[in-house]
Amino acid sequence: MPLPDAYDPQGVEEKWQARWRSRGTNATDVAEGPAKFYALMMFPYPSAEGLHVGNLFAFTGNDIFARFHRMRGRTVFEPLGFDAFGIHSENFALKVGVHPSELIPRNIANFRRQLERAGLMVDWRYAVNTTDPGYYRWTQWVFLELYNRGLAYRKKAAVNWCPFDKTVLANEQVINGECERCGSKVEQRFLEQWFFAISKFAPRLLANLEWLDWSETTKTAQRNWIGKSEGAEIRFVAGGGVAEPGTAITVFTTRPDTIFGATYLVLAPEHPLADALTTEAQRPAAERYREQTADQDLVSRRIGSREKTGVFTGSYVTNPATGGQIPVWIADYVLMDYGTGAIMAVPGHDERDFAFAQTFGLPVVQVVAPDGDALSPDPPLAAYTGPGRLVRSGAFDGLTIDEGKQRIVEWLAGHGSATPVENYRIHDWCISRQRYWGPPIPIIYCDRCGPVPVPTADLPVLLPFIADFKPDDSGVSPLARHEEWYSVPCPKCSGPARRETDVSDTFLDSAWYFLRYPSAHRDDTAFDAVLTRRWLPVDSYIGGNEHAVLHLLYARFVTMVLHDAGLLDFEEPFTRFRAHGHIVRDGAKMSKSKGNIVNPDAYIAEWGADAFRTYLMFLGPFEQGGDFRDASISGPRRFLDRLWSAVIASTTTGQPDDGVLRELHRTIRKVTEDIPRLSYNTAIAALMAYMNVLRAGERRPHRAETEPVVQLVAPFAPHIAEELWERLGHTTSVFDSGWPSFDAALAADRTVTVAVQVNGKLRGTVVVAPDAAEEDVFAAAAAEPAIAKYITTPPRKRIYVPGRLMNLVIGG
Repeated sequence: MPLPDAYDPQGVEEKWQARWRSRGTNATDVAEGPAKFYALMMFPYPSAEGLHVGNLFAFTGNDIFARFHRMRGRTVFEPLGFDAFGIHSENFALKVGVHPSELIPRNIANFRRQLERAGLMVDWRYAVNTTDPGYYRWTQWVFLELYNRGLAYRKKAAVNWCPFDKTVLANEQVINGECERCGSKVEQRFLEQWFFAISKFAPRLLANLEWLDWSETTKTAQRNWIGKSEGAEIRFVAGGGVAEPGTAITVFTTRPDTIFGATYLVLAPEHPLADALTTEAQRPAAERYREQTADQDLVSRRIGSREKTGVFTGSYVTNPATGGQIPVWIADYVLMDYGTGAIMAVPGHDERDFAFAQTFGLPVVQVVAPDGDALSPDPPLAAYTGPGRLVRSGAFDGLTIDEGKQRIVEWLAGHGSATPVENYRIHDWCISRQRYWGPPIPIIYCDRCGPVPVPTADLPVLLPFIADFKPDDSGVSPLARHEEWYSVPCPKCSGPARRETDVSDTFLDSAWYFLRYPSAHRDDTAFDAVLTRRWLPVDSYIGGNEHAVLHLLYARFVTMVLHDAGLLDFEEPFTRFRAHGHIVRDGAKMSKSKGNIVNPDAYIAEWGADAFRTYLMFLGPFEQGGDFRDASISGPRRFLDRLWSAVIASTTTGQPDDGVLRELHRTIRKVTEDIPRLSYNTAIAALMAYMNVLRAGERRPHRAETEPVVQLVAPFAPHIAEELWERLGHTTSVFDSGWPSFDAALAADRTVTVAVQVNGKLRGTVVVAPDAAEEDVFAAAAAEPAIAKYITTPPRKRIYVPGRLMNLVIGG
């Protein structure tokens, strides 16, 4: 049944989604399509609440970029899947009393319904689901690849433990000593855990950031997390106490120039020499202190507290620079997982050391002074951390800090007391989780053979259905309560053995999923070599900056491992990464905890997917986000209504207007330049401004003035574009029609700069056509981030001096 001439979004969108399915419009020729372009959006966790507007904002931005490249002649692959394992799913299942194996398929079905309704150009034939045994079989294979290369190991380690969620937490999941998910006070436990040796890859992970085309904020976050430090390892030899004569304690320092000011040495409570260096007289106090610190979470210790605590071991070591004896202390502000777990304390030039020295009455010696300044007062009232020259440093007096570092390390190295080194803050990735809802770690323990990897032919190790999946406080997984599952013969000797009962971190699921998409139809391999060479690395990756460290770093690490194993031709998975912004409502980022989540279903039902997509992209710069307001959706909907009527009314009689054509070519140029920059809001503003020119005085437009606009609008509003393209007489999809070109001469700038005031104060300028209508100038101002942040409510009044000034009156 043909659609009516009036614009009916629901009818248009239903028609074209059905047409896309029947014609395979969104199907990608992964085997032979020319000029490939892999446009990837981070796959979502399918929550029971369904897709929210923040999700759709991100997915729409990626979809526009993908559709644009398709219209530019690329074979675009835009897959999507579901990151469905993990603690979020398990906790919700426990809360509602539904097994996660029943809950997750329902959630995924709902998410997919919403995503399809939004009109994404996804080829669902290549969808992945991390809870599918056909997927996690290969997640377990990835684990074994690392294990076989000596990069997966098991050790007893201090970990953050959430007593409510009953599992280990990554440092990033602890906020002010509390679990970020439930707010419980985090404890420290010592558990046998599986780790991946990501720290061995720190130099490569850091070096490659120099050439990756990524958002700078993301690269900075990774640099900070990897945390390269250049310094020296210096050996302090025990000279008193209970240690064997000649026992050396190695410290790492980035300030070897200050060694003449080292007045004590500090060990982490977990340091292997802490016990040996503690005298009998000090042992009761030291043991009490070490027990006390064992209850602290690692993040609080890493950040440091205002109150400094510690205990004297009773032992002394020799400062290799001065020859003097300095005491050895144990304190929780030193971490075992950074450097060597021991530091030389220089309270004259380190704020934490100074605070500790003040608390315990330890000497403070200043050995760096500002150029030309006398040491005053002495002892100092605070640590001096600025530039200067060395003092009280023997033969090195007068050197700059950098000169002192080099010369002192050379001098100490000549005496066998120092080694120049590079150190990294990043620590190995703990992948063990004491929960149920995740892929079982594919290791079997045999008393005779030790840890034995599950043979590849026996993968997947299936996660069994167990009704009692609630974790307890024992520190072991619920799977450990099921002997019928974990009791198995050893793959090597056939003797009695036991499966590993921990499951792997959900970040392992997402550390390789982008490799799986092109080969999702293959059961015999994790990723086909030919398809992987063809499609990878990913051309464009879009996601949230909250994943700047963990997911992106882990994905890079796993890719490097597989590259070194000869399984990949590249070592960086994402050629280009851009972090999308966030939607704000009622002055806060959308979140369940704030109660301001918006489900898009009702809005799409009322306004249509195209209008809602266009509105979301018009909110503000894609990499920043914007403020969601219900009343503002009407503007993009009116724009689409006007586009519809303009195309329906267009004529081929006569010639197009020269002035309108000039504006058309400027608009083509603007949109063509803006989309690759993800400047969607300004591209939409340009289209809206052109519509005002096109329909000025309700003139009847010429087809040559409207047809290219349908193509320009297509990435933003795909359904209406398809319908209008068909009504213009075309028989193929608008997305196979190509992208309109512009005539540089016609598109030449003919603009003026208009100052924009808000309540009389200059907030910025916009560049518009000399004859731009007031509405167009306001649209341009609202699309400019520096101005838009001051437009907190619809203007009560607008004062426009054409070509010169616009003043917006906001508020009462």
